[in-house]
Amino acid sequence: MQTVNVIGLGYIGLPTAVLLADAGHQVLGVDIQEKVVQKLNAGQAHFEEKGLQQALKKALDSGRFKASTTVQSADIHLIIVPTPFIVEDKSADMSYVQSASKALAQTLKAGDLVVLESTSGLGATRVDVQQVVEAQRPDLVGKVHYAFCPERAIPGNTLYELIHNDRVIGGTTPEATDKAYEFYQTFIKGQLLKSTDQVAEMVKLCENAFRDVNIAYANELSMICDELGINVWDVIRLANHHPRVNILQPGPGVGGHCIAIDPWFIAAASKKGNAKLITQARQVNDAKPEWVVAKVAEAVAQSNQRNPTVGLMGLAFKPNVDDMRESPALKVAQMVQKTISANILACEPYLKELAGFHLVNTEELLEKADILVMLTDHDIFKQLNKEQLANKTIIDTRGAFTHVF
Repeated sequence: MQTVNVIGLGYIGLPTAVLLADAGHQVLGVDIQEKVVQKLNAGQAHFEEKGLQQALKKALDSGRFKASTTVQSADIHLIIVPTPFIVEDKSADMSYVQSASKALAQTLKAGDLVVLESTSGLGATRVDVQQVVEAQRPDLVGKVHYAFCPERAIPGNTLYELIHNDRVIGGTTPEATDKAYEFYQTFIKGQLLKSTDQVAEMVKLCENAFRDVNIAYANELSMICDELGINVWDVIRLANHHPRVNILQPGPGVGGHCIAIDPWFIAAASKKGNAKLITQARQVNDAKPEWVVAKVAEAVAQSNQRNPTVGLMGLAFKPNVDDMRESPALKVAQMVQKTISANILACEPYLKELAGFHLVNTEELLEKADILVMLTDHDIFKQLNKEQLANKTIIDTRGAFTHVF
């Protein structure tokens, strides 16, 4: 087995690191946050993910994983750092990738493999990794292998999906592709599909853009059905019985660090303005939180209570996780607090506190709220029965209560 640097110990980096250790590799997890490193070396995961705490303990006990704030010499180097979304120009902030590449350059040697896994715009493997490294280490030009290998895991099931989902592996050279293929074979059980770095980068973006377009259709359909007094959940459920139809579920918008962002990178790459559908889908999904807020304002105005209490159910971007990245539920909550004159309570079972919000548990929310706004369909919410929801005005953006009403 080989020595591996995993740079970035976030939602994908840490699970990847412990899985590599479990596969027999000697892994150094690198993160710039000293508190995160200390916490991990003490055996405590710094975010919620099914099975992660146990996997971290196993990796530490094996002696094949440790965390550090500095990069060390290794054979394989995975860059899985954040690429924050820049709202103003719809681009990715690649400074973390570039910083990781610069730090990495000092430890690289001939024959090493550097793989970018971070969500990135087109061309990032060459521009933000390879060119940055070679500027620091001209002696290594043509001697280090570079590849892009995006993950397809979903929060809440990351450990399983990282191993079992198929992977596209694209190197900047055929030799780099082969070397990355051999490495991923050591711990991936899904099919490994060889390609180039440019194709692999576009594959990652187009997969998420496809889902975004589908969700935009569902979100638009939900608004039309609401206008016409038709149950959109029944419409989608029955339409999906068609053998060639698969409409995704509507919601309060689209969140997460991939689907809500990646389509913009395709649009930005088309200098001739050919990404019309992709851009329109993004605009539909980005506007959905405002539509939800308008529904809340309408419910408040029509309430029999002089000063009604609005209960916001869930703030994470998807159910059963604490991940708030690009969360449309959070956007709705923030707009409700700023624009609606009412008592506002929020319940997010996976957070103990959140700046700017009065968080309560489910029991208190049900006791005090006159209007319930379902934003994130955590399992704990979907277990509520008709009696618990009685005499409440319900705004269900997720179809979580279709079994009740």
